Amino acid sequence: MAEGLRERKKRQTRQRISDMATGLFLERGFDAVTVAEIAQVCDVSVNTVYNYFPAKEDLFLDRSAGLVDRLARFVRGRDAGESAAAAVLRELREQVEAVSPTVGLVQGYDRFMRVIEGSATLKARLWHLQQEQLTRLEETLRQEAGAAADDWLPLMVAGQLNWVHSTLMGYIGREMMTGRAPDEVSREALALLDDLEDALGGKVLNYAVRAGG
Repeated sequence: MAEGLRERKKRQTRQRISDMATGLFLERGFDAVTVAEIAQVCDVSVNTVYNYFPAKEDLFLDRSAGLVDRLARFVRGRDAGESAAAAVLRELREQVEAVSPTVGLVQGYDRFMRVIEGSATLKARLWHLQQEQLTRLEETLRQEAGAAADDWLPLMVAGQLNWVHSTLMGYIGREMMTGRAPDEVSREALALLDDLEDALGGKVLNYAVRAGG
């Protein structure tokens, strides 16, 4: 269905508020900027800002919904004959090889990370997002494997795959903050992924293989 005028204006307003807020955060730090300042710069009311973003953290981490569902989405989209772990590793490798902004391999990512590092509030929100990602992945694995409610394997596999993702993203973030070029970090991140895969056990690597392969 085509986007209506009202919906388009709301989307554009939301994007403008997010962009302006992010610019202020990058310039001055997250804690130094108030929602009232953001509203003033955007020429909207404080209530309007909160209508689009329930919390101040949402202004900076405005793509968190995609992060929470990322690993679960990889699992749901796995190929026939492919396990959940194989799908996650494949998708992550493809993004790292492509030097993709989705895994932080882009100039300017260091500024984004420094804002997070400078704010306990943002670090706490990021931790909660990672826990939501873990929960979403466990639920998806349980559904895809048809696991019983008391089966602990979906939680174990989800925990290991979440560890792979967080370790990879943590490495990329730290390296990008040193000022290195994205393509250099990409090559080393691929080697790290190989080592992370080697650390996974057979139960994890062979869990939830999609039928038909």
